[in-house]
Amino acid sequence: MPETNSDPISQLKGATRLLMTIPLKPLQGDRFQPTGFPSLGAATYQTRDGTKLLVESAQSMANRLEMTCWDTATNKPIADLDGISHITVNSGDRFLTDSMLEAHRLNSAYIERSSGDFFKKTLVEAIGTDKSRPVDRQKFVGALFKYDLGSLIHGVFLESLDGRLRIPRALSSFIEASNIQVAASGGAKVDRVMAEKDEEGKKTAKSGFGNIPFSRDEFVADKIELFVNLDLAQIRGYGLGEKIERLLILLSLFKVRKLIDGDLRLRTACDLEPESREIKATKPKDFALPSLEILAAALKKIIADDDVKKLMTITTVIFNDELKKAKESKQSSNDNDQDAIESGDDTNEENNE
Repeated sequence: MPETNSDPISQLKGATRLLMTIPLKPLQGDRFQPTGFPSLGAATYQTRDGTKLLVESAQSMANRLEMTCWDTATNKPIADLDGISHITVNSGDRFLTDSMLEAHRLNSAYIERSSGDFFKKTLVEAIGTDKSRPVDRQKFVGALFKYDLGSLIHGVFLESLDGRLRIPRALSSFIEASNIQVAASGGAKVDRVMAEKDEEGKKTAKSGFGNIPFSRDEFVADKIELFVNLDLAQIRGYGLGEKIERLLILLSLFKVRKLIDGDLRLRTACDLEPESREIKATKPKDFALPSLEILAAALKKIIADDDVKKLMTITTVIFNDELKKAKESKQSSNDNDQDAIESGDDTNEENNE
């Protein structure tokens, strides 16, 4: 791939969308396991081209793209992104979570209910929240860039402050398989001590004992494709200036390249790889995804730019509330709200690992 151009995104200046279709294949064999949904299972659907299957949803892909930027060993962004804005949540003096890891980013319950004035005062003042007046979009997107720039890429819905404070995803992706067939199999969890039901005739699976046979559906497909959609017009529409626009585009491309070059092991039985590391866009057709090295170098340069650096801050808040078990906590009113799901990252669909 030619990489002599000193500006890796110069070809995108006149484009409103960047679209990529990246062919994938199983790392070994032909079978793969798609994502599953509660009360639904695998998501299959009929199209004019035949039966298709959702291998990975936009919500889950947003998680995976964001995780390319996170260092789990140090609990902070990777070294290439040192200096980008995000909010860390500590419990006492120990790391708890981060806006880069949270489903609703800035609207995370851990940030909203943190001690101090950050969410209810500092953030409100930065956004200029006033329910009696129209949203000041410039202040809103400027505050997002200052405290959590990922919200301008992956979306956010600050309904806790004002139901009008929302940003849709600028970077979206999903994986789809075409011309699929079920590859049925099964197995058993074998109890070498007690293989039968208990005395009351109940299934011992509930108590963890006994042999437990199970069926398993995997799939094979004629093709598996990763689709990427970067809304360049939305990013430019933030009106934050050429340098910030450049940072957001470079960071989006960096996430895609790092995901493709890295680990596409989505589940135990879903280990994929691209058919080629040379990624060409379907729109604009003359654009090729730069190498990770070129994108990382360009990102470091723009993050270190004084005009950009002064607009970002790394914030730490403290969550002191007692951590409750999920089954004891109340389900928030927006759990099933499609708009809320659209602005966040759904981590609950990966229930079939």
